[in-house]
Amino acid sequence: MRTICKTLAIIFLVMLAKVAMAQEPIKNLDYYLGQARISSPVLKDFENQRRSAGIDSLIVKATAKPQVTGTGAGTYAPIIRGYGYDEVITNGQALEAMLNVNYDLLNKKRINNQLQGIKIQSDSIRYATQLSIYDLNKAIADQYITAFASQEQVDFNREVVVLLDKEEKLLKTLTRSNIYKQSEYLTFLVTLQQQQLSLKQAELQFKNDYAMLNYLAGITDTVQARLAQPKLPSEPQALTNNFFVKRFELDSLKNSNLKAGINLNYKPKLGVYANGGYSSSLVFQPYKNFGASVGFTFSVPIYDGNQKKMQYDKLAISSNTVSYYRDFFLRQQTQQLSLIRQQITDTDALFEKINEQIRFSKGLIDVDDKLLHTGDLKVSDFINAINNYLSAQNLLRQTNINRLKLINQLNYWNR
Repeated sequence: MRTICKTLAIIFLVMLAKVAMAQEPIKNLDYYLGQARISSPVLKDFENQRRSAGIDSLIVKATAKPQVTGTGAGTYAPIIRGYGYDEVITNGQALEAMLNVNYDLLNKKRINNQLQGIKIQSDSIRYATQLSIYDLNKAIADQYITAFASQEQVDFNREVVVLLDKEEKLLKTLTRSNIYKQSEYLTFLVTLQQQQLSLKQAELQFKNDYAMLNYLAGITDTVQARLAQPKLPSEPQALTNNFFVKRFELDSLKNSNLKAGINLNYKPKLGVYANGGYSSSLVFQPYKNFGASVGFTFSVPIYDGNQKKMQYDKLAISSNTVSYYRDFFLRQQTQQLSLIRQQITDTDALFEKINEQIRFSKGLIDVDDKLLHTGDLKVSDFINAINNYLSAQNLLRQTNINRLKLINQLNYWNR
């Protein structure tokens, strides 16, 4: 009667555990990816940089318009007992208030060059933003896969403990009936206790992996949720427009823009100005010293020690460096993608053999369980069958997790 009550209690506890699992909130990979993007300070920083670049373009456009300034100045240079500044130079005193207008007539190409530079900067920010999103997605997906594997380990260990606990009750009864020796029962009991400890360790590992997942995603909620099966595309898009090559293209555009800017610095500059206001020495009819003036400025570089060629040479070196890095990256990327694809193929080939081993191991446990009920099986043989089943299941989970992580890497690099 006591055995029946204990068995019923175990079944009741298992049912409670399943109900609790069913009531746990379920969260998928997309949820964590979305939360990570929302909470990422790096993405917010890039967004602010992009907005700042937009303001820079407005500032540059404003410099193309006439520049108006107001100036004022006043001086008084007294001569005391014949000592003081030369009055011919200082006039003794002066008062000036002007409104000045300046306009650069040959500034259009320079303005366009600066705007092009800001556009390249904005494109670089957009590229960095997208790269950060890809990096963030990869990190979150990797940790999600790790946490999901820990969750699967907890579920499996819990099932094994329930199975062993049920067999332990039966074995205890058979031992009391002298069908099995006390030493065999104790050996089985040690195995049960080891699996109970493994369950506790698996629960602790899942707790840590889940906390790390929340940490990376910027989630402060401590309520533990159940993780859904990660869904990753198993057939990524073919490599067409290489995202990672874009950074080298941006570097080349930047060098071209700098070269155009250097060339513009050696073009003639022509500007006009006008001013109007009051300028007087306050000596003779100061009320008549209101006036205006117009003029122009012109400059053209003639010789500066061949600095232009030197700057061109520096840009040529920089362009060569960009080309070297680009070619090296493309070779590495091709090799890496080939390696990952081969690893995925090799991993897929393992599943059939592993599943076959699991079927045999599970079938052996079922047969041994029947023999155990009749006392026609050594306890050590039953323990070996369970250990083989555990090893096969662990190998299946680890292989599946490795495959998911390989797909995550492939999705990251195949852009």
